[in-house]
Amino acid sequence: MRGDKVHIRFLMLEDAPDKLKMELDNKEFFGEFSADGDEEDLFTLPMQQEVIEQSVQNRETGREYNFGIFENSSARMVGTVNLFRIFRGPLQSAMIGYAVDRKYNGQGYATEAIRLAVDYAFKKLGLHRIEAGVMPHNAPSIRVLEKAGFEREGLARKNVKISGKWQDHVVMAIINPEDD
Repeated sequence: MRGDKVHIRFLMLEDAPDKLKMELDNKEFFGEFSADGDEEDLFTLPMQQEVIEQSVQNRETGREYNFGIFENSSARMVGTVNLFRIFRGPLQSAMIGYAVDRKYNGQGYATEAIRLAVDYAFKKLGLHRIEAGVMPHNAPSIRVLEKAGFEREGLARKNVKISGKWQDHVVMAIINPEDD
């Protein structure tokens, strides 16, 4: 899926070294906003390969869809965007998460990649609703989602543990316009 500045595609094993480099280059930056977990394991090539292999399996079962974000002009990986926690049945919804290399922030890459992923979710997967959670002080990320068409719905109090503390998140969502 291609936009004016970036394109997204499913992550492949060959992307593991580039994804690892991006994670290492942005370790502190991404850490400010990432849920607690086994962070140190993430920063190895075998772990990146395992994460991508798992994402392929999850995609095959319709559980999640993980995309790399690639700059059109250079084909360089500049981030990731993911559709996860996919619910079928009467909900037809998913969560979206994204991360863009700090060097590429402020260029519209995240907004465009999110629009592409949402388009995939609505048109290819037939989902009704995509939801995102953003820490209230992360104004740039809130603005990215607003520019991508998401609306604020409320505040989820102390719902994600980040840096050892339970953090509030602004709940934002976009509804498939075909379902209105």
